[in-house]
Amino acid sequence: MKTRVSIEALAELTANHAPPCLSLYQTTHRSRPNNQQDPIRFRNLVKQLETSLRQQHTAAETHTLLLPFEALSSDRDFWNHTLDGLAVLGAAGFFRVFCLQRAVPELAIVADSFHTKPLRRFLQSVDRYQVLGLSRGRFQIFEGDRNTLDEILPLAGAARSIAEVLGEAHSEPSQTSFSHAGSGASAGIHHGQGGKSEGVDVEADRFFRSVDHLVLAQYSKPSGLPLILAALPEHHHRFRQISHNPFLLDGGLHANPEGMAITELAERVWEVVEPQHRARQLDLIDEFSAALSKGLGGDNLNVVAQAAAEGRVAKLLIESGRQISGRLDAATGLIRIAALNDPTVDDLLDDLGELVVKMGGEVRVLPASQMPGSTGLAATYRH
Repeated sequence: MKTRVSIEALAELTANHAPPCLSLYQTTHRSRPNNQQDPIRFRNLVKQLETSLRQQHTAAETHTLLLPFEALSSDRDFWNHTLDGLAVLGAAGFFRVFCLQRAVPELAIVADSFHTKPLRRFLQSVDRYQVLGLSRGRFQIFEGDRNTLDEILPLAGAARSIAEVLGEAHSEPSQTSFSHAGSGASAGIHHGQGGKSEGVDVEADRFFRSVDHLVLAQYSKPSGLPLILAALPEHHHRFRQISHNPFLLDGGLHANPEGMAITELAERVWEVVEPQHRARQLDLIDEFSAALSKGLGGDNLNVVAQAAAEGRVAKLLIESGRQISGRLDAATGLIRIAALNDPTVDDLLDDLGELVVKMGGEVRVLPASQMPGSTGLAATYRH
């Protein structure tokens, strides 16, 4: 039922869907007793969707559209395994559920398209990252930001250890394995009886190539997030020699993550990420400032909207907490301010971000404290 937030998932949501499109967002909780109120708040938001739908749709049509929402509200197992936020989006024949690592403002919107800005915030925020933990001939993947880090599991059937990659022959005494043996020359890779260094190298390369391929295909490409390697120093050297993952950052955490508490791992990884995070923030602001000084940047909503419709916006910065209700004509860039409770109206900043992406531009969603200017958006133009 749950869908991972990814570039592909966002593209699916921004594709054409027959209206009405229902978007529901709420904060959730990971444990009792706080999570006991979550399904109640969810049902209240569903009632808001119902009220909006009944303005233009029959009771039967409304009932059909809300059926999957109502089924989710009664799924006790689901509500016992949520994270910090929830996004549920549905239309005729379409239903997606996203559990999020960040709290989100409550929102229940019926419009001609899905409200995706909170999801875009996850994909396009500059402070999110993934961690590849390598130890003992197995790997783990984590995803999060400076406040939260969670392990995410590979797709069903994917090999997770050197034994699964190399098969049963790996467990024979003459074969090799990976082991964390503390510090010193004996740490990392060790030999079984009769093992040879050539065998160690071959098996290590096979395992790391398999990990590199899987991580790139299942995690890095779908998310577009930077990847931090957490492993012993000797594993860093070998993995980086064979890796073809363009999302893998320099540096990384030179420590065995196995056995670390998730809170300790999050703290130590953030120490590695923070300098690069700050640099990316400054780069975005400097890029906009330089473009603005050359007449190739702007933060006026009407002007930016017209440029977006013409395909001239190369990069758009959007303030994460800002909403401007109205309708955007994607063909002309003309905007009309209107109340958000109108079932045909969504957030203009959300619609503008979708338009920029469709026209080949890039969108970044930033908190207010990082935004240049005060209008809620900042655009850099191609010409």
